[in-house]
Amino acid sequence: MTSILITDDEKDIRELIGDILRDEGYLVRLAANSDECMAEINAEPPALMILDIWLKDSRMDGIDILKTVKRDNPDIPVVIISGHGNIEIAVAAIKQGAYDFIEKPFNIDQLMVVVSRAMETSRLRRENADLRRRDGATSEMLGSSPAFRALKTQLDKVTKSNGRVMLTGPAGSGKEMAARYIHTHSNRASGPFVSVSSATIEPERMEEVLFGRETAERGVEKGLLEQAHGGVVYFDEVADMPLGTQSKILRVLTEQQFTRAGGADKVRVDLRVISSTTRDLRHEIAAGRFRQELYDRLNVVPIAVPALEERREDIPELTRQFIDIFHRTQGLPLRKLTEEAEAMLQTMSWPGNVRQLCNVIERVLILGDNGGPVEARELPGQEATAEAGGKLVLGGAMATLPLREAREVFEREYLLTQINRFGGNISRTAGFVGMERSALHRKLKSLGVVGSGKNGRGGEEDDEDAED
Repeated sequence: MTSILITDDEKDIRELIGDILRDEGYLVRLAANSDECMAEINAEPPALMILDIWLKDSRMDGIDILKTVKRDNPDIPVVIISGHGNIEIAVAAIKQGAYDFIEKPFNIDQLMVVVSRAMETSRLRRENADLRRRDGATSEMLGSSPAFRALKTQLDKVTKSNGRVMLTGPAGSGKEMAARYIHTHSNRASGPFVSVSSATIEPERMEEVLFGRETAERGVEKGLLEQAHGGVVYFDEVADMPLGTQSKILRVLTEQQFTRAGGADKVRVDLRVISSTTRDLRHEIAAGRFRQELYDRLNVVPIAVPALEERREDIPELTRQFIDIFHRTQGLPLRKLTEEAEAMLQTMSWPGNVRQLCNVIERVLILGDNGGPVEARELPGQEATAEAGGKLVLGGAMATLPLREAREVFEREYLLTQINRFGGNISRTAGFVGMERSALHRKLKSLGVVGSGKNGRGGEEDDEDAED
């Protein structure tokens, strides 16, 4: 979107303007009538249009084109030129959204001043749109756990290409955040990022929402694919897309063009497609709910986004990030975490993953004290774990065990919890619980704990060599 589109039915005029602008270093495209003009805009919206009012042998005159452009591409500045200019035409053009009006025969210096200012306006509009998109992202990706570093390495590799990416992982794990990371760090960062929520769009409206529509009453209404032209379209939970729509999306991926509902003209788009799912798409294919051909097109680079349980080491950093975001966006108190609260967050169950953690922190900040640090007792589900004075409340099963067996149950679960908290790192676990590393290994063996991986129950492993 850096070119200038010149539309004039007089060949000498449009080529003269084109030559002048090329000499000044601009990229120029030419159109002789309204059909050529609209085809150029559909192929790639220009940064600026120079448009003649009177166009011979055209379905639309300059004012009609101006109205269409301002409806569908309001950020494109349009400079109107005419050899039949008068004050009424100039006023009409400005009222319809024209950037400026130049009368033929024009002065070259005057033309260059107007073009220079209009191009600067176009550049500023694009930069502002980009800033709005960046502000729309709630946070950046943070973490230092092995699982997160592996994810980040994969994401960094795919930002350098336009290959289609399929993100898999449980709900709330941050798949859309990963998609936005790819977009932000790719050569399409200045283009739009359009998210398509396949699960929330009514199946009967899916094609209209994606491809847009044309009606006599409302004219052209762009769909999400057209809005994503030049950028990234993200299909969230692609498994929920209706089978009929899947076949049409497959055709779009193949041809990079489609027809709006109710329309006849082909609309060309330049898109990078990123999709995500929480389901096993191979199972969906076997059940006849997902097309094998579409899966093959979308699954060029599969990337698994880990659950929060696999990256518990990142929870304190994520929590501080959420507190800072809620402070800046909602004015909620900027509170710190006590060591007990931090440890509690790392040992809690997170079936809703990062999204659930974010919601918990927001709730604590809304309901908690304004100034002091966040205490463990403020975390949801922790109120019944201890009585006043810090007395531990035993569950019924634990209370029926002899002391030796109860101690073994407690030690086993406590140590497994700490190992998971520190991502399987034995040295860090030993340091926290106050034991020598070798002593911790012996204790784990005596308790029948034969692993120290993600869930502490696999084959015995020691992440220390990889970490230190």
